[in-house]
Amino acid sequence: MKKVLKNVSFVFLLLKMCIIFGQESSTQKRIVIDVGHGGKDAGAIGINGIQEKDVVLNIANSILKLNKELDTPLDIYLTRYTDTLISSLDRSQLAKALKADLFVSLHCNHSDNPNARGVEVYVSKKQSTYSKVSTWFAFQLQAAFNIELGFESRGVKFANFQVLRETVDYCSAVLLELGFLSNGDESKYYQKTESSKILALFILRSLTEKLGDYERVRY
Repeated sequence: MKKVLKNVSFVFLLLKMCIIFGQESSTQKRIVIDVGHGGKDAGAIGINGIQEKDVVLNIANSILKLNKELDTPLDIYLTRYTDTLISSLDRSQLAKALKADLFVSLHCNHSDNPNARGVEVYVSKKQSTYSKVSTWFAFQLQAAFNIELGFESRGVKFANFQVLRETVDYCSAVLLELGFLSNGDESKYYQKTESSKILALFILRSLTEKLGDYERVRY
């Protein structure tokens, strides 16, 4: 059965976000949002020429903008703020230098099969003291994307991606593959300006909810 992306209201998500921040929050955690690709590295190129580097940058900048509008903004940093190419090593080193609690790498997928669709969440194959929390975050996020936004869940996977391998020793780290730009429905979804705002608010809200359980899961 074909999965249909839900027509989620930005205002509805914003209301839920306000409720969360109106409650007592735990100690603030530092988050590094890794914005995939950039510059001469376009990443996946989808239908109608949509480029992965642009999609994830739009989402990341929307996260920053929304975060700044909160009464108590989260401590968020991006690995790139413009269309520039940053090495994988520099991305992970930034998280280390900032002593981040969580590293979230944003990407979009591509396949020769136009019917391929859905969200994948990756954690590092390399084991560390942060592996348990990383895996827990991954399962929480992929389930939320499926239930709340209607993305097909392709599961949590373990990989040897450099940004995860070189980050997981000093903070929790996940990599999100936010749908397939080679899929007609998902590519069309990302071509809508409103979609970047919805994804940004959803990610920001999801991280806020899950970070409240950070210490409980870690120990």
